[in-house]
Amino acid sequence: MDARLAARLAELEAELAEVEERLASSATDTADYPDLGRAHARLAPIVELGATLREAESEAAEARELAGSDPTMADDLLALAESKDREARSLLDQLTVALTPTDPDDAKPAILEIRAAAGGDEAAIWAGDLLKMYEGYAARHGVVLESIDASPSETGGYSKVTVGVRGANAYGVFKYEAGVHRVQRVPRTESQGRVHTSTATVAVLPEADEVEVEIDPADVKVDVFRSSGPGGQSVNTTDSAVRLTHLPTGLVVSCQDEKSQLQNKEKAFRVLRARLYQLEAERRHAELEGVRRSMVKSGERSEKIRTYNYKEGRVTDHRIELTLYRLDDVLAGDLDELIEGLRRAEAAAVLGD
Repeated sequence: MDARLAARLAELEAELAEVEERLASSATDTADYPDLGRAHARLAPIVELGATLREAESEAAEARELAGSDPTMADDLLALAESKDREARSLLDQLTVALTPTDPDDAKPAILEIRAAAGGDEAAIWAGDLLKMYEGYAARHGVVLESIDASPSETGGYSKVTVGVRGANAYGVFKYEAGVHRVQRVPRTESQGRVHTSTATVAVLPEADEVEVEIDPADVKVDVFRSSGPGGQSVNTTDSAVRLTHLPTGLVVSCQDEKSQLQNKEKAFRVLRARLYQLEAERRHAELEGVRRSMVKSGERSEKIRTYNYKEGRVTDHRIELTLYRLDDVLAGDLDELIEGLRRAEAAAVLGD
């Protein structure tokens, strides 16, 4: 455990000791007990984790010291030390995450937008593949994806697709997917077997409720039109699709996924609220990573957070320099190792500030 973490842990140990003293004191006002109980529930697991980490580190050091003085037991003691080192590394990762301040948006539902970027038809196909990847991840973790709007491509995939994300810590998990996703593969439309590089952009927005973002109806222009499929073909005969234009900001949101105009309007307002909430977050936290504009940038091939290379069967996340040779698993929705790595890196960066 480094000095920075040790100092932070010492602060929490002192805070816990004070809470326990007040809980045990007859002089404590009974009205304070609920807050003290919540503080104890928050602090005790972290302090216990720190104590377990110190114990594992101490046992590893002791085993190495004994190995040097007892050659007959050296192999067994060094094996024990290595085992305790692995345990300590795992505990250190857990402690780092536990000490990281929680983003209040993490528990919110989310809006996930995938857009084809560089690469023409292949980029649209890739956008569809990313949606399947997220559907696989959602199925593994009991998260629900709800279709909001889609613009299918004639050759497959989507030029743009928007879904809602419902489930435990929805935004907190999916926010790490925001950015440019680059694929390197031979497109099925390529006759000469050449590898092409294409990209799709992913934006992830915390969904705001009506209390957090109040929209004046006078500020919104509502247009209705007929839903269309690939190539502009009509898919129904009623004006059920809805387009909202927020006049003060110029934001435009459309939804044509439902057959009901009312349902499309409700979904479109959800997306509009999420985008307005994010605009406010940009104004308040312009320096923080993860705001929508920095998520997607221009979608150029060189602006990527992750590369998926089919020939080598690998996935590389450039933010944490993590490469996995399990491309098929990742595309099927096994994102756990990537997301956990990003969460640990974010925690370490926050604690290092």
